[in-house]
Formats: sequence, structure tokens, C-alpha cells
Amino acid sequence: MSGKGLVLSFGSVNVDIVAYSRALVRPGETIHAERYAMGLGGKGANQAAAAARLASAMGLRAELAGRTGADAFGHLARDKLAPFGVGLSGLREDPANPTGIALIGVDAAGENAITVVGGANMAIDGGDVQALAPMLRDTRVLLLQLETPLAASLEAAALARAHGAIVILDPAPVPTDGLPAEAWAAVDLLTPNETETERLVGIRPVDPESAAAAADRIEARGPSRVIVKLGARGVFFRDGTESGFVAPFPVRAVDSVAAGDSFNGGLAVALARGDRLADAVRFAAACGALATTRPGAADAAPTFDEVKALLG
Repeated sequence: MSGKGLVLSFGSVNVDIVAYSRALVRPGETIHAERYAMGLGGKGANQAAAAARLASAMGLRAELAGRTGADAFGHLARDKLAPFGVGLSGLREDPANPTGIALIGVDAAGENAITVVGGANMAIDGGDVQALAPMLRDTRVLLLQLETPLAASLEAAALARAHGAIVILDPAPVPTDGLPAEAWAAVDLLTPNETETERLVGIRPVDPESAAAAADRIEARGPSRVIVKLGARGVFFRDGTESGFVAPFPVRAVDSVAAGDSFNGGLAVALARGDRLADAVRFAAACGALATTRPGAADAAPTFDEVKALLG
């Protein structure tokens, strides 16, 4: 195993199948789409790809852990991940469940309708965590999301934290009944966006003041560090002793699909490098901003040189 500092994303891997049509299909209706595309998806895979695109230039490495099926979509996902430089030794092939897929319809106005079939992602369990134990002990920053079973993520978080890792949770999608108490206590850093913040603590952040109020409620539930992502309005952060706000970067956005995952990938590598939170958030915000300047999910993640240029 390499001695480089490790950023590990433990989460979902999907293949996205996107159909582009003039209108979204209605119940009982068949329509013709103009075109379709297939690509890498799943927040675990997207965040791993974003981290890996940055990691080597920062003296780090990035790995993805999770499951795909033993099927053509699983092979496609691995082929899509390889060019990013993501380590795949923790990505297991599940012979009993298919690779996760997302069926996405996009209309002429950019509105979408998405059906996700979790497949192998939803079969992740404690056995996966035990198989990852050596890697988790070597991890500097662990990235978690909520597109896989929570119990396994919490088990991974406990093992990684016991060996000094920083655990970051992207609380997406927010469960219908919110996060259980053990989840709040299991992570070091929570990174909700505006909608997720409102669902978690009842405050929709629209400016630094409302973001700070939401951060108060989040900190009271357990995490010692909070980042509230305000989309085009910027980012608020607090680490218990310091708080601040990063204004949005002036970029020409064309697609915000990858912004959150690129943000979290950038945040993870900056923290793994040893950056203080304020600097890591600014680096991550630049990653998220750059991801909006090109279409796609994982493919929109920026390189280190692009981030460095934007930061000046």
C-alpha cells in the first residue's frame, strides 16, 4: 500500500442513462427522445473521481470503496473511473445484485425526472467494512454520503475515526425522517446544501446570517465542524473556534450537476493535505465553481492546475 495520504470515498456507484426529449414522459405515454447518453454516476463515485483528479498533484491518493454488479454496467463504471486515477481495490463485485443505475429524463427546458435503482449499492454491509479495515486504518479523510445503507457507513466512520481520520458526511439524499442521533455523533464534518440544511434543522440558509443560525443547530447535534453550501450565494463554515464565509467565484455556469460532489472531493484532499478549514473551504469552493462551467457529473471535476489558476 502506498505511503501517500489517502482520501477514501465509501459510497454509491451508478451508471447514469440520460434521455433528452422535448418533454418528460407522462404516465401511460410513450415519447421519442432526440438522444441519450451513458455516464458515471453515484455520489460515492463522483466524489472519488473529483478527489482523484486533484490528489496526485497534491501528494495524495484517492480510492473508492463500494459495490458494483458482476455485469456490463459494472465493467462500464470501472472503465469510466480508471482515467481519473481512482484506486479501485476497495470496489467489490457483487455476483448477486446488479450495478446501480439512474434512469434520467431531461426535457427541453432542462427539467428532469430521475428513477434510481440502487442494486448492489443497497447490499453494502458490515462485511464490506471489515474487508476495508486495513484501508480505513490508513485513511486521512473518509467521504460518506447517504446513497448506501447508513449502518455500514457508520461502522466505517467509527473505524476510520479510531485511527485518526476526518469523517465528512454529505447528507444527500436526506432521509424522510432525518438523520438518527448516532449519525450526527459519528462524523466530524457535515456539508449540507440549502435544501438539505432546511430538511435537517428547519432553517433554509439564504445568507451568512441564516447559515450561521443553521450551523448552531447542526453543531448542537454533534458535528464539530459545519459547512453550509449556499450554491451561487457562496459557502459558510465553522469549526468551533473559527467561522467565515467564502463568496462565490465569478464563473459562467452551464451545469450545476457536479458542483456539490466536486466541492466535497476538493475539500477532502485539501484537509488530507493538512489545510486549515478556512483554506480548505476556499479550495473546495473553487472546485465546485469550476465544475459548473462544463456539463456532466464526474467529467466536470477540475484539475489541480485549473483550481490553482482560479484561486490566483
